[in-house]
Amino acid sequence: MKYVSTRKGFEATSAETVFQGLAPDGGLYVPSKVEKVEGLEKVATLREAEELVMNALFGDLPAEVRAAAADRLCARFPEGDPIPLVEKDGLQILELFHGKTGAFKDVALSMLPVFMKHAANGKRVLILTATSGDTGSAAMQGFAGVDGTEIIVFYPATGTSKIQRLQMTTPADKNVHAVGIRGNFDDAQAAVKRIFADKAIAAEAAAHGITLSSANSINTGRLVPQIAYYVLAAERLRKTGSQIPDFKCDVVVPSGNFGNILAAYYAKLLGSPIRKLVVASNVNDVLARFVKTGVYDPGEKFTVTNSPSMDIRKSSNVERLLWMISGGLEGDVAGACAETARMMSDLETKGRYELCEKAKARLLSDFVGGVATPEETEAEMRRMREACGYLLDPHTAVATVVARKLGYPKDGRPCVVAATATPYKFPETCQRAFGEDVLTDPPPSFRDLETLPIAQTKVCDIDKIDEAVKELF
Repeated sequence: MKYVSTRKGFEATSAETVFQGLAPDGGLYVPSKVEKVEGLEKVATLREAEELVMNALFGDLPAEVRAAAADRLCARFPEGDPIPLVEKDGLQILELFHGKTGAFKDVALSMLPVFMKHAANGKRVLILTATSGDTGSAAMQGFAGVDGTEIIVFYPATGTSKIQRLQMTTPADKNVHAVGIRGNFDDAQAAVKRIFADKAIAAEAAAHGITLSSANSINTGRLVPQIAYYVLAAERLRKTGSQIPDFKCDVVVPSGNFGNILAAYYAKLLGSPIRKLVVASNVNDVLARFVKTGVYDPGEKFTVTNSPSMDIRKSSNVERLLWMISGGLEGDVAGACAETARMMSDLETKGRYELCEKAKARLLSDFVGGVATPEETEAEMRRMREACGYLLDPHTAVATVVARKLGYPKDGRPCVVAATATPYKFPETCQRAFGEDVLTDPPPSFRDLETLPIAQTKVCDIDKIDEAVKELF
């Protein structure tokens, strides 16, 4: 598989994209082509889905590396059904939260360390990661104790839930570090991207025998494994809905940095029977507005909400979508790169960008969006519990609110809702929503969190992030 960068079309192998994270032109790496694959209908397990997706998009990695990545994933999730698909109140809830940190990021971050170690080929790697709450803890757990790697996570010192903070501040492995920042996720993400683009910092790291990389979804090793769970969910439903002519399902994803719903889009491009992709936003509604209008305008307003992992205004993975719908999917690499570079320049200089008419038509044909307020989110958590005894976390509740507002499920087609986190990550919101403590059976990895000593205590201003990184050289 050949990858190209979104702004200048630089070519790279799968391993190179994993090792580099961000492309040299400041853009992201994308597969140069995505074709429908054979054998989708035979997929019955998450491992089989991962193997199919890796073969399609990471096929130039050695077979033993792909097998080792799948082995590590299966070993870190419950046996039998690691990502259950359960019907609740008419919706198909895809439970992606059964890993150690209770969030969907655990799937990909169980596999990324295997890809990274292969790609590093003996080199030392320092992984820089910005997080709005969930990626950080999953990345720390994924890379803890992995030889040749060190990871530093930057998270908002205020705005994350208590459990999210404990998951990042209690790990004591020598190669993992978490730093609270006085700012929000967008600030942290911008700083990390700037560091990746700074040749002087890269040279200083190299002088110490270190290469910088990322565990955010800007890294292909994060994105590719996520595609598999949408492949599996769609195939499970196709088997049960075989009586429906031209079977397709709709997919609703609570979206902040766009990587998770982009994975569902890739699943569709690979041939999964997916119809509409529904972007569910909280009141930081940049993405919902974008998929409705084709105009990306972060604006100045930022709100700390009860779905903190979605409190994001500038979403990295949208750039991959821009490239694909601006000619990349038709093989026009040069045209797609020029158009993507134009929009990224507009975002930097004008604070917004707009798709061309052809790209806008393609966006609107595949995506729809909607918004849930914090009040609607907590009301939905109560409603779902009363309707069927099911506990939603606030992010998944945003998705079910949007699904119902837009009339899903519709046309007799099933609707998959990505349940991106366990409610046990958000006890404060659950207490407020339900008016009582309903979180009575925490997952094993959550039970001792509040009794563990705090190992990560550093907090810094945004302009001190460079210094925090250099301390690890």
